[in-house]
Amino acid sequence: MKPFFLLFAVAYTSLAATPCASLQSVTLPGTQIQFARQTAPTTMLGPGGFLIKTPAFCRVGGIIRPVTDSEIHFEVWLPAADWNGKFRGTGNGGFAGSINYAEMAAAIRDGYATASTDTGHRANGIDADWALGHPEKITDFGYRAIHEMTVKAKSLVQSFYGDAPKHSYFASCSNGGRQALMEAQRFPEDYDGILAGAPANFWTHLLVANFYASGKPMLENPASYIPKEKIPAIAKAVLAACDASDGLKDGILSDPTACHFNPTTIVCQGPDSAECLTAPQAVSLQHIYDGARNSEGKPIYPGYEPGGEDGHGGWSAWITGAKPGLAAGVLYSEGFQRNMVFNDAAWSYQKTDMATALDAADTRMADKLNSTDANLKAFQSRGGKLIIYHGWADAAIPPVNAIHYYDAVSKTMGSDTADAFVRLYMLPGVQHCSGGPGPNYLGQTGILNPGDAQHDIFTALVDWVEQGATPKAVVATKFTQDDPSKGVDMTRPVCPYPQSAQYDGHNDAKQSTSFTCK
Repeated sequence: MKPFFLLFAVAYTSLAATPCASLQSVTLPGTQIQFARQTAPTTMLGPGGFLIKTPAFCRVGGIIRPVTDSEIHFEVWLPAADWNGKFRGTGNGGFAGSINYAEMAAAIRDGYATASTDTGHRANGIDADWALGHPEKITDFGYRAIHEMTVKAKSLVQSFYGDAPKHSYFASCSNGGRQALMEAQRFPEDYDGILAGAPANFWTHLLVANFYASGKPMLENPASYIPKEKIPAIAKAVLAACDASDGLKDGILSDPTACHFNPTTIVCQGPDSAECLTAPQAVSLQHIYDGARNSEGKPIYPGYEPGGEDGHGGWSAWITGAKPGLAAGVLYSEGFQRNMVFNDAAWSYQKTDMATALDAADTRMADKLNSTDANLKAFQSRGGKLIIYHGWADAAIPPVNAIHYYDAVSKTMGSDTADAFVRLYMLPGVQHCSGGPGPNYLGQTGILNPGDAQHDIFTALVDWVEQGATPKAVVATKFTQDDPSKGVDMTRPVCPYPQSAQYDGHNDAKQSTSFTCK
């Protein structure tokens, strides 16, 4: 993958009021500043593994200890020159455990002062062992660390520049999307604009319900397990059944909820093979699509949509795994239940049924981890703006969950009020946060900075906050082999929900101008 650079101009220059090294002596409540040093312009890995050229900046690191057993590591990066007068906070994927340097690199390249935190523990993002016996660390992970990081970072911005940020933004995806919504709900004064991608905001139901709908049945009954070799056949059958229903046969389902694929249509009529499913496997597939339901048959959490089965970030990574029990979704769920919900290193799924597990998760963890409150009046009343996006082909977090939250906000606050400060974009053919067969780049990852609201969803958020420009359709791009240096494969508008992009039926289907939002 070749490096890709985008140079840009910023209009605001600020002279530091305090030398960088002197920030190590700044006193902040419950905080130890460990280092403050000037960093020369450099090139570092940014989002997606692309190289990003960063300017000179003041790098500050420290530890925040708001309560006993808290140890929240954080860093703040401050442009040495050409600061744009703004602050951008970054979030974390999975169970966090490390500072998000890639997102910080993208933010500081674009002139923002920026900050990130490990949320109070150090581990890889799929590991939750750190939570066992540490309720305060779970609270830090749930909501306290991002807020503490934000408050301390703004103080350091003030000390360094002699001026507070004119505007503050938060942008992140997955667990970072959950963190984003948590900030809007619990700490509405922290940020003026929030970009929440593929939010795992209904954390307790996501990690329990999905596991009992698909992971546990395939673990308990080897005959129902769907091996990765069969995923391409499922994807092929789904496209054969539904791809053309949106008026364009292009390998992308514009609205997967309109696809009513029946798994029994690919049950083996002869010997078992990679091209068909056994009867038990067809039942498993239907459960994955349907999602978990309680004893009365009512949905507990949405199922996964057809159209996201195949590909690098598809079902073989998140839902079925290379072998039974090795799917990322299973590992996340088991770690959550073992270390957070039941606080028992010996816990296993054989001990607990879904109703018991869900009740325990909601009772013990919902207040700390769920960001499902639809009343955003405090955020809205101070002028806050929120944009949510979610890929229709997401194999990690069922995309309909984002629609449910958006609808809840609209119902709670009134559709006219919600429309004045919240937008939702559903991205056809896009997997978890990015990737997938559809046009999957619209400025959300920070690989590059298009710098205009028509092609960059983050810029659309900024313009909404600072200029009152209501976001419209954003042109998403599919780069050849997902590498910007190799050119553009296609462009397509992504429309504010409930609109979707519709093909005109005769012009070049790889050009955004051949689609309109309806």
